[in-house]
Amino acid sequence: MSNPVIHAFFVGRAMASSMSELLEDSLTNALSEVGKFDAEQRERLRQFTQQVMERAEREAEMATGTSISSVSVGSTSVDLQETIDDLRAEIASLRTELQTYRNKRMKVEG
Repeated sequence: MSNPVIHAFFVGRAMASSMSELLEDSLTNALSEVGKFDAEQRERLRQFTQQVMERAEREAEMATGTSISSVSVGSTSVDLQETIDDLRAEIASLRTELQTYRNKRMKVEG
């Protein structure tokens, strides 16, 4: 290559092509890392959710004395509804007792 302008053109072209490939590789690696990070975070969230659900089942099992996971699918809604009704009845009973206590306290103070 006797002409320095042509030589500079090809050097610049090769450099631009090399930089483009380097940038493409860097971008691909960065996106790969972001994807891996996202997948790891999703897995951690799934594991955390599973741990929370297992803990809730254990605590509910200890509180009620029955295994939630061992109840069959057909009777789950009945047993669950029964448990909800029992809890509502307990809440109503506690509200009544609380109101009675407040009324007695008001009579004593007033």
